[in-house]
Amino acid sequence: MENVYEAAGGTEGLLRLAEAWHARVMADDVVSHAFSHGFHPQHSERLAAYWAEALGGPTTYSDSYGDETSVVRMHSGNGPHEDMDRRAIACFDQALKDVGLDATDPLTQVLHDYFAWATTTTMARYPDTADDVPNGLGIPRWSWDGLQR
Repeated sequence: MENVYEAAGGTEGLLRLAEAWHARVMADDVVSHAFSHGFHPQHSERLAAYWAEALGGPTTYSDSYGDETSVVRMHSGNGPHEDMDRRAIACFDQALKDVGLDATDPLTQVLHDYFAWATTTTMARYPDTADDVPNGLGIPRWSWDGLQR
């Protein structure tokens, strides 16, 4: 059985999804605020590499860009932002459609569940300060059955 990374089209498929999500986010009045300070020129490529690693693909993100601690720190210290999180998830769901995934495809639900989980737990866990994020976190792995422990 292929893993989620493979089913999503591998690196290229996840890059298309990252680009579609980023376009949706930048068009959203609330979520785009998260990028108002700017973003890395290869944001979509890095995001796709992160998702790839989390979904069973190569460890390119950890090997080249950082660990989970660095990712969570980027998303921490911004206070609670439940509305922004909900809207980011809605943008992701629209991006799934933008790249041609059917709502009835099991892959669509798995990707939605992964993104919603990561957005509302891992990335929202440290609202007060990035200094609270512990060192040495590994990128969580997600499969067809959800979070792998």
